[in-house]
Amino acid sequence: MTVMVPSRTPAHSITPGRQALDSALHQLAQAAEGLGLDEGLHAMLATPRRSLTVSVPVRREDGRMDVVQGYRVQHNITRGPAKGGIRFHPGTDLDEVTALAMWMTWKCALVGIPYGGAKGGVAVDPGSLTTRELERLTRRYVNEILPLIGPEKDIPAPDVGTDEQTMAWIMDTYSVNAGYSVPGVVTGKPTTLGGSLGRAGATSRGVQIATMAALDRSGDGITVAVQGFGKVGALAAQYLADAGCRVVAVSDVTGAIHSAAGLDVAAVRAWVAETGGVRGYREADALGLDELLELDVDVLVPAALEGVLTAANAPRVKARLIVEGANGPTTPEADAILADAGTVIVPDILANAGGVIVSYLEWVQNMQAYSWSAGEVDVRLRDLMEGAFGEVKSLAADRGVTLRDAAHLIGVGRVADAHRMRGLYP
Repeated sequence: MTVMVPSRTPAHSITPGRQALDSALHQLAQAAEGLGLDEGLHAMLATPRRSLTVSVPVRREDGRMDVVQGYRVQHNITRGPAKGGIRFHPGTDLDEVTALAMWMTWKCALVGIPYGGAKGGVAVDPGSLTTRELERLTRRYVNEILPLIGPEKDIPAPDVGTDEQTMAWIMDTYSVNAGYSVPGVVTGKPTTLGGSLGRAGATSRGVQIATMAALDRSGDGITVAVQGFGKVGALAAQYLADAGCRVVAVSDVTGAIHSAAGLDVAAVRAWVAETGGVRGYREADALGLDELLELDVDVLVPAALEGVLTAANAPRVKARLIVEGANGPTTPEADAILADAGTVIVPDILANAGGVIVSYLEWVQNMQAYSWSAGEVDVRLRDLMEGAFGEVKSLAADRGVTLRDAAHLIGVGRVADAHRMRGLYP
């Protein structure tokens, strides 16, 4: 019997994607041990149900043709159709997409929505493409993965490097092939095409809800640093500032900025919209990217990519609360170091679940051909996030484990129970 296991290659030699997959497999193995899962069930949960690698040709404006690699992984569909974003990033590979799909499985089970986990990606820098090139690439990628997706099978959503326009192209491509409009094939669409109110900032709102639940107090006097001032991090910073927190540092690919008195987050967002990044913002001091992770703040929100908190920098992290806006930002080695230091981590499968929750609510509205108000969506989001946090916190206290361990015990346990109830066919 074969179980996917973490790589034994030295850490300095493995890719970021493989590092992410190693982290996901390590977390699953710990949960499997805690739940007493047998080897066969552990093997099923460690192995993706379907993995598709495709070649995606894209014709450039000058007439030449490039070919890039695309992926779609359905990790598990035992509890419902597969669900997961599509990212366009040059570092995307099959290992990374597999890890993200696995985390999505546990995330959906943890917050109690009837989905399994999936993920997709194309190894390309969207910033290097014109809008027409990006549209052609998106539509060709969708044609290649068309047999896997559908409103009852696998529902993509935006992720790194993609947005509601990308989802509109995907919906249109799928609908043209179907012969009629199918808004439920994707979530995170423009509202004019059936997108849900509140979807655009849902992941960020979830981060804010999780942070305030972990603090169990008002935000007054709470200092926050946000690593990754992008799609998730920028709005998370805004929502935390609106809740009374003092956001003192933020960073993106262009650099990092710091102000002990607190940043005007709205002004920083406006600066980024104008210039393309936080670097050069005049009302704050420049800061090293690594320095931000080690600032003496109450809350650190890593909201960029995987593997930013490692064994090398974890001993210097001073934040007492880490809320993972990104997927897999903390390696298992860093996790252990931070736990020993008494640092509380709200894990990714809980902290950033707001996006998939509102994606689910969008899908439900599409399937019913009905729309809810922004207030109704926000109430449902808050109820599911706070309910899941309460369950995780309670189990962590009862069993004397970290919030991450408790979250995985719940998420993995629910998927394992579903496997047992359904049985194995034939």
